[in-house]
Amino acid sequence: MKLNKLFFFILLFFIYPINANDTNQVVYQDLFVGGQDGYHTYRIPAILTTLKGTVLVFCEGRKNHGGDAGDIDLLLKRSTDGGKTFSSQMIIWDDANNTCGNPCPVQDEQTGTIWLLSTWNLGDDKERKIAEGNSVNTRRVFILKSDDDGATWSSTKEITSTAKNKQWKWYATGPGIGIQLKYGKNKGRLIIPCDHSIALRYPEKSFTGGSHTIYSDDNGQNWKISEWIYPNCGESQVIELIDGTVLMDIRNHQYRGKRAQALSYDGGHSWTKIDFQTDLIEPLCQASIFRFAPYKGFDKSIILFSNPHSATQRVNMTVQASLDECKTWKYSKSLYQGPTAYSCLARLPDNRIACMYEAGVKKPYEKIVLVSFTLNWLTNGKIK
Repeated sequence: MKLNKLFFFILLFFIYPINANDTNQVVYQDLFVGGQDGYHTYRIPAILTTLKGTVLVFCEGRKNHGGDAGDIDLLLKRSTDGGKTFSSQMIIWDDANNTCGNPCPVQDEQTGTIWLLSTWNLGDDKERKIAEGNSVNTRRVFILKSDDDGATWSSTKEITSTAKNKQWKWYATGPGIGIQLKYGKNKGRLIIPCDHSIALRYPEKSFTGGSHTIYSDDNGQNWKISEWIYPNCGESQVIELIDGTVLMDIRNHQYRGKRAQALSYDGGHSWTKIDFQTDLIEPLCQASIFRFAPYKGFDKSIILFSNPHSATQRVNMTVQASLDECKTWKYSKSLYQGPTAYSCLARLPDNRIACMYEAGVKKPYEKIVLVSFTLNWLTNGKIK
């Protein structure tokens, strides 16, 4: 008897065999499950492996429903054994019934400080009202930091005045991670990818989206705004290419079905004309792009990309690998064929690949899952 499609997804999602001792095994863990530990829904994953090897996983805890506004807290779990087990969840930012979210961490390798960029709005102010300029308050930008590998966090510090242009209404940090530049004259610069909206005069109550970065050249103490990328751009992530070029990969609201990209030759400040027709497909959703290598003892250039691999639906979470600085994507593996949405990639301390993503059986927002696997598995044994 053939399994129907739904039953197949249930089997894959809940009964996939786990064997952490097999280095080629794909290991699945449920990190945050909707309805557990005091929150209706968990969304917006971010993962960071620190210099000391601690694995930090962040997300939004949506208290009463799955919507983007309301009582939303910023949460964290830590792993000190390379991502095998995690602590109970910590609340690192809770502001009553208001929205604290869009986690986007980056670690300064010069100081060891972990910076966490995030955003805030009144719980009653929904995104469309904010974008149209009809909200009670507006979207604000905040920063937290940790100097002890994520065990404790500072209080929030608002940086809206230097991180957000006065014309912008909606604003989002990440979601995902930031980077620190390793090459060229801007080496050491911290970069956080962001997006925003700007109201249009005609027609009334309309707006368009743009992408930008904020960056710091003084180890996170002060932040500047890059030039803007328009039109119809959304959530973004950035990587640095080997030659020092910064590539921004963007959620594409201009042409459905394709990712958008732009390049910066001055460390993420100014950007080339946006390319709306790339080889990466998407169903209008956030995605993750991450430089996996080179690293100590492994000199190949490998860039990873993850998203729902479909031009029309949020399904089929897939990780792809490029060996030629994003020109082509030679290797690809599906992690879960059912409903999926946002994701974030990392390299674990043992050099396994980690993909943290939203997934479910009926809809993509039932839980946040962490999957780990080897480069050898992703490339079918071609690269070890």
